[in-house]
Amino acid sequence: MTTHRYGEGEAFYEDACLRGWEGLIAKRSASQYRGGRSRDWLKFKCMLRQEFVVAGFTDPGGTRVHFGALLLGYYEGNALRYAGKVGTGFDERTLVDLHAKLRSLEIDEPLFAGGELLRDGVHWVRPELVVEVGFTEWTGESRLRHPRYLGLRIDRQAAGVVRERTSDTRS
Repeated sequence: MTTHRYGEGEAFYEDACLRGWEGLIAKRSASQYRGGRSRDWLKFKCMLRQEFVVAGFTDPGGTRVHFGALLLGYYEGNALRYAGKVGTGFDERTLVDLHAKLRSLEIDEPLFAGGELLRDGVHWVRPELVVEVGFTEWTGESRLRHPRYLGLRIDRQAAGVVRERTSDTRS
């Protein structure tokens, strides 16, 4: 916890993220704390971002069409390690375009090196597509927490995607 500060909010936020803090709370100076959401108290979470290899996707659920989530990984030497899944951040055009690309890459078995993987409603793909993902942190099980799709990286080769150092990936 830190004392309150006036002004220079963006600089303080950047500093907080560089220090590895979860984020900041900003509030109107005259407002009193009360439970629940309020426009007088705002949460600004720090976000990490990096590229990941897409090695699978899940069936859509609810009203979503095309696919539900992308199954992500990174290389550790020659081994493809599972990092989790991302199911938010897609607009309709992205769902259509990515689904077409994914269908053309489908294979029968996962190429992840071990680990507990999803099995029901999963389609495995050759790990050729690279996406950028924002997330809040790595869990103790080396999975992404609160991931959000940011975009396809056509400028990156899948074989070069590794887990980045946390301190170097703050946005």
